[in-house]
Amino acid sequence: MRIALFEPEIAGNVGNVMRLCACMGVGVDLIEPLGFPWDDRRVRRAAMDYIDHVEVVRHEDFDAFREARAGARLVLFTTRATQSSYDFAYETDDILLFGKESAGVTDEVRAAVDASVRLPMRAEVRSLNLATSAGIALGEALRQTGTLPG
Repeated sequence: MRIALFEPEIAGNVGNVMRLCACMGVGVDLIEPLGFPWDDRRVRRAAMDYIDHVEVVRHEDFDAFREARAGARLVLFTTRATQSSYDFAYETDDILLFGKESAGVTDEVRAAVDASVRLPMRAEVRSLNLATSAGIALGEALRQTGTLPG
């Protein structure tokens, strides 16, 4: 299982997702362009020393990502989906895809995914933080597939 971030804009979010993935034993795919320089100190500050314990693969764009990860099922997390992420059946080789903080994903990306799910939340609020969303989603996916770390 992997987490993919489509054109992330906030270095701290990427660092936090990297730390999450290091702790859970999954890789991270970053789909460029990034909204910050890769060597931004905020990435390292959020990821801390966990950065050395996670596989991070950067992809030039969505097409390069799809080519590199061909065959894996893409599960998009979006507020536009109607299916709850808790009612979805995850598989061990899924890639959990999250859009950029300000705008989500493009229509092209939305059309290319295998499934779209949403994290249930109160109607009065717009969305969760990217790193928080990734943590909730990954925890449920690993729980369902029986692959939570010991």
